Amino acid sequence: MKIFLSKISPEAKSIALIIMTVLLFSTQDAIAKNLIQSYPPIQVVWSRYTSQTVVSLIILLPIIGTVLKTKNVGIQLLRSTFLFVATFCFFSSLKYLQLAQVNAVFQVAPLFVTALSVFVLRESVGVRRWGGVFVGMLGAIIIIRPGSTTFSLALILPIGAALSYASYLIATKYLSNEEAATTNFLYTSLIGFVLASFLAPTTWTPINPSDLFTFFSFGLLGALGHLFIILAFRLIDASFLAPFTYLQLIFASFWGVYLFAEIPDKFTIIGGVLIVFSGLYVWLREQKHKP
Repeated sequence: MKIFLSKISPEAKSIALIIMTVLLFSTQDAIAKNLIQSYPPIQVVWSRYTSQTVVSLIILLPIIGTVLKTKNVGIQLLRSTFLFVATFCFFSSLKYLQLAQVNAVFQVAPLFVTALSVFVLRESVGVRRWGGVFVGMLGAIIIIRPGSTTFSLALILPIGAALSYASYLIATKYLSNEEAATTNFLYTSLIGFVLASFLAPTTWTPINPSDLFTFFSFGLLGALGHLFIILAFRLIDASFLAPFTYLQLIFASFWGVYLFAEIPDKFTIIGGVLIVFSGLYVWLREQKHKP
């Protein structure tokens, strides 16, 4: 097996890992959608963070003292709060919207990253990349369709999730040269767990015994997904893998049809295509501007 794996290029290994990551995350979203039909969103978010935190502590226990050391407590708190808000908005939207809809709108997150990098990281973005961002936002508007009879305020939730997630990525990028990946990972889990534990009791609903295993284990999919991301990024530059994350739209559409009989409408498909192509265009322009 080792001989076989040694013959596989780092690029191929990293692509396989990121595809597995996207599959794990989309599966977790499908399970969350099922749970949220019976339980408050914050309770499902709490479950996700609890199982991930337990796994993280078990894995990192031998080096926990080193991993917990940080000189950026404030930024770690802000960064982790951004991800917590993104998770809450994303899961909340699943109660009212199709998996494909939520994931299509959420794909504007990389475009938000491009826009925020100008104001936060002082990076330069040319007219063509701004054009790509505009087209992606147009795709999101097509899906949301404000002013139409089918418009729902719930459609704002995945936009909020995308903006919060983009802010989390910007903060992560800011810390990338100062903190170890394991430190960022652990603080994300711990702070999310504390926030969810504080809020969950306000709307707690008794858990059906048949849901206990699912409730306390589905967050492991997210933990495993984050582990695969770390392994993939060790093999190759993160920007190389960015286009493969759009596969989540395909996986989400599959779970939506298979588990919930959700058929994406033409507006979701057209808007999703615009968002993906604009994201890929912005990514290609960023590659050309790299030194």
